[in-house]
Amino acid sequence: MFKTYQKYIFSKFIKKYTYISIIFFSLVIVIGILEEISFFKDIEEKIFLPYFLTLLNAPSNLFQIFPFIFFLTTQLFFFDLYKNDELDLFKKSGLKNTIIIKNLFFLSVFMGIFIILVFYNLSSSLKFYYSDIKNKLSLDNKYLAMVTKSGLWIKDEVNNEKLIIKSEVMNKNILKNVLINKFDNDYKLKQIIQSPKIDITNKQWILYSPIVTIDNITQKLEDNLIIPTNFDYKKISNIFGDNSTLNFKKILNLLKDYKNLGYSTNEIMLHLLNILTLPLFYSILTVMGSVTMINFTKNKSFIFQITSGILISVILYYMLFIFNALGLAGKIPTYLAIYFPLIIISFISIIGLVRINEK
Repeated sequence: MFKTYQKYIFSKFIKKYTYISIIFFSLVIVIGILEEISFFKDIEEKIFLPYFLTLLNAPSNLFQIFPFIFFLTTQLFFFDLYKNDELDLFKKSGLKNTIIIKNLFFLSVFMGIFIILVFYNLSSSLKFYYSDIKNKLSLDNKYLAMVTKSGLWIKDEVNNEKLIIKSEVMNKNILKNVLINKFDNDYKLKQIIQSPKIDITNKQWILYSPIVTIDNITQKLEDNLIIPTNFDYKKISNIFGDNSTLNFKKILNLLKDYKNLGYSTNEIMLHLLNILTLPLFYSILTVMGSVTMINFTKNKSFIFQITSGILISVILYYMLFIFNALGLAGKIPTYLAIYFPLIIISFISIIGLVRINEK
């Protein structure tokens, strides 16, 4: 059973967290509506659609700023304790600062587990429907790309020709074992092209050792063949770059498909590890926020609390961004890109815990 002081600490922290989350959710809604209205200004659709899309996308955007919300919640939690002299009352009752921080640590872990199991899966499903609707409304809808167990499939339209492209393996900017079917506007087959390797660095694809079949006549060309497309390596990578639309089941299925395709799994692995380590990340930020408040900000103004919270959050954001970028680029191992920032933050927090009960 929870003790009285634990119930008080938990309820107070959760209330602060809820209030701050509502404030940020409202800001996300306002900013989202402005963006959607800008998107629909040249598209004739029902007037409620921008607002509906904003609601679909808002939970995913809120999920991205949960770390900042945890840190800010901790600051305001301790600010209230200082303002009401409750921290001194706890000390007189024999409740040490380390006990308060320990309780907040485990509360943040459980909240983080709930967030990734419930909120994340819900927000990713809503984001998937959001992206699906937006893609159907975009001008690029006739250009499609998808990954299946059999490989990479691309539908393209160039110079009044429709292209259906299949590649068994994708290794960075190279497609391997490629089959291209060319159709006219009535989907009458005009040409079949086979190539063991295609360079897709830009939209002028270079086909090596192509074999061309026209009217059942097959010919192997001695020179490389260049064909124009609407896709290049960057565009194809971006199509599969929005991992926020993937719940855990889709992430695992996509990992399997990427491995079958030979496509780099760094990005999807980074995303998965980021999600799985969030409960720990939230709890470490809670400890760091507690240490910061107890050691450095006693009797400081509310504005100082908010400013310091924003500054620390920005520093942490750029640190995580740099390590994620290094992991995506293959400069450092994927696991190091995730765990090294956590180790740094944990080390700083542990140093701050020294003599924390004397504060």
